[in-house]
Parts: sequence; C-alpha cells; structure tokens
Amino acid sequence: MHHCGTLTIDTPRLLLRRFEAGDLMDMLGNWASDPAVQTEYGEPVYSTAQEAEGLLNRYIVGYSSDSFYRWAVIEKDSGRNIGQIAFCRVYEELRTAEIEYCIGTAFQGRGYAGEALSAVIGNIFANTDFQRLEAYHRAENTKSGRVLEKSAMHITDNVERFRQQGITPEGEVCYCIERS
Repeated sequence: MHHCGTLTIDTPRLLLRRFEAGDLMDMLGNWASDPAVQTEYGEPVYSTAQEAEGLLNRYIVGYSSDSFYRWAVIEKDSGRNIGQIAFCRVYEELRTAEIEYCIGTAFQGRGYAGEALSAVIGNIFANTDFQRLEAYHRAENTKSGRVLEKSAMHITDNVERFRQQGITPEGEVCYCIERS
C-alpha cells in the first residue's frame, strides 16, 4: 500500500501539520485536559503537563512511519493548537482508515472540525491509495454528528472496527467515503 504519512495541509483558516514539542501547552490548555472534549472523543483526560508530554512524545515518535497519520490542528489567526485529526486505525489489506478528531471547547461551533476533515479526505485521496475512509460517532454526541452530516461522507451500516469485532453498532452512527 502506498502511504504518504502526515503531510502538512493548508486550509483557509487552519494549518494541519505534524505535532511538535512546542504544542504541549496548547494541547493541555485547549483540549487534552478538558473532560468535555476527551470524554466525547473517547480518550483519557490528561491533567498534568507530564502526562500530556507522554502523549505528545508518542505522537512525535509515530511520525517515523509513513503509515502514521495524525495532524495538529492549528488555528492560523492565533497560531494555537486547537485540536487534532488522525487515523486511529488503518486496515492496510482493505486500504481503509478510520478517522477521529477533536477540537477544544473554546473553538467549537466555528466549522473547524469540518474544515479539517474535508482537507484530510482530499489530501489522502490525492496522495495515497486508500480506497475508503470511515468515521463514527455516538448518537448522543450531536456535535460530532453535525460535522459528519455536513461532510462529504455518507451514513453506512457499519465500519471496519465493528466488523472485525463481529458486532453491529448500537448507539453509534457510522459514516464512510469511498474513492470516486
């Protein structure tokens, strides 16, 4: 499978790039320590700089592989790291990836997650041979639902994560987009 890794993507209001050591305090202050963001995102809350630094270092080490896709979402106006978008799972044999994203509470409601998602979809289909991208949200996570509803993705019955576990999604709404 042809991978390109985490290439920098420029959008009208955002810069999507690899995480850097200097992102630590923005990560911690804008989203990684916020239970409202992390709970909806399905990730642990990082309460200290030391905990967040461990997470950040794992991200940075991941860039040694071209099959690692994780972008820091940088708001151009402020230069701050306001969230992230990533492939949390890659199914090489199927040329499929599952996308996850989060935006800090103070930056939500501005269309940033949708802008990032659209840019990543376009970048991946232009630079790799992925055939399908998937995402899902818990039904009660209406904010994430609105992002996916507005995106180029469409509702589907299931995603690979659940197929491989042999379960039918209950309480999750699944989306996908195929290479056209």
